[in-house]
Amino acid sequence: MSDERLRTVRERVRPFPDFPEPGVLFRDISPLLKDPVAFRTLIDLLEDHLRASCPKIDFIAGLDSRGFLIGPPLAQRLGIGFVPIRKKGKLPGPTESISYTLEYGKAELEIQSDAVAPGQKVVVVDDLLATGGTMRAACELLKRLKAEILECLVVIELKPLKGSEKLNSIPFYSLLQYD
Repeated sequence: MSDERLRTVRERVRPFPDFPEPGVLFRDISPLLKDPVAFRTLIDLLEDHLRASCPKIDFIAGLDSRGFLIGPPLAQRLGIGFVPIRKKGKLPGPTESISYTLEYGKAELEIQSDAVAPGQKVVVVDDLLATGGTMRAACELLKRLKAEILECLVVIELKPLKGSEKLNSIPFYSLLQYD
């Protein structure tokens, strides 16, 4: 991976202290999304990683909401479909849902019951991994549908929160890590 390409992405992530609450340093990807060269570089880096690590993928599953910004262009590049995993009450038809704890409270995620067929290979994508609760819940939903989770993929990992440990034995990849 090119250090220059990685630096292009890292330079577009800005820190916001005390958001959403005092003591939290928020990593904002908005400048990355605004810059078409940096965003294209991000998708290039993620595509390169997935082509090397997961040669056969059926779907990218993106987490509500910023996983929806990264997942579809990545899926398009790979020539595969995109599956949304949303907050409760946002998807029509029969769904599977799960409640989980996150950094600032509780939440619920859903996936459409027919989103993936048993045995289909899925990579789960989001912008950030903090404590790992949302990513773990998404993986549990996919396991209920009997999908094969190849990897969990994020742009940013907050290492001190040890979120990747909650993913048990599911392979995990983060493009940028912050201590």
